Amino acid sequence: LEQARQEADTIKSELSDRNLLELRNSEIIADSPEMRQVLSILLKLAKMDVSNILITGESGTGKGLLAKFIHHNSRRQQKPFITINCAALPEMLLEAELFGYEKGAFTGASETGKAGLFELANQGSIFLDEIGDMPFSVQAKLLKCLDEGEIRRLGGTKALKVDCIFIAATNQNLEELVEKKKFRHDLYFRLNTFPVHVPSLRKRREDILKISMFYLKKYNETYHQKKRFSEKCIEQLQ
Repeated sequence: LEQARQEADTIKSELSDRNLLELRNSEIIADSPEMRQVLSILLKLAKMDVSNILITGESGTGKGLLAKFIHHNSRRQQKPFITINCAALPEMLLEAELFGYEKGAFTGASETGKAGLFELANQGSIFLDEIGDMPFSVQAKLLKCLDEGEIRRLGGTKALKVDCIFIAATNQNLEELVEKKKFRHDLYFRLNTFPVHVPSLRKRREDILKISMFYLKKYNETYHQKKRFSEKCIEQLQ
């Protein structure tokens, strides 16, 4: 048991270090008033240690990076930051990954059982990306977890308490999904406690030049080049 605890602590530490290193190696460019406001709101939420934050925005707007920004600026920054893409896994596997399972819970299950991501994220943060694609049946279990602050492994009878910042993101319109009965009405309102919308780049054009120069410098260093943008190229980008 002691060895298992030590291994679990090691895994938590490695996950946390890996994700925080990724955050430090990334830069959030926010010269535009719209993006500065988003960062200001997220910073306040991080300092308040609130949960149930819903980040919306088109694909590529940096929702995952902003979720890490919240974790990095919270009092839980030294704890795990766990992330999972809800669209990447089939229903049964997603549920097992999130909540874990006891031995023999289903065909092919590990003989020793497995801790879920919510358990690994305890005292830290968990980020569910593309939550609009979460299967309806898993949504019910997630709602119970958010309401009661506890989870139950697949095939298990014991409730486990979890304390973590819960962050979700989607590029879909959840209100429309609720109307089409593809997303639970009660879960939507639970998730929408602290909604934050990330504007697309075309709505914050002040950031275009700085982002362009950031990536120009990055790839010049990566590929040992000395490329530059012409004035005409910059005009076309903007």
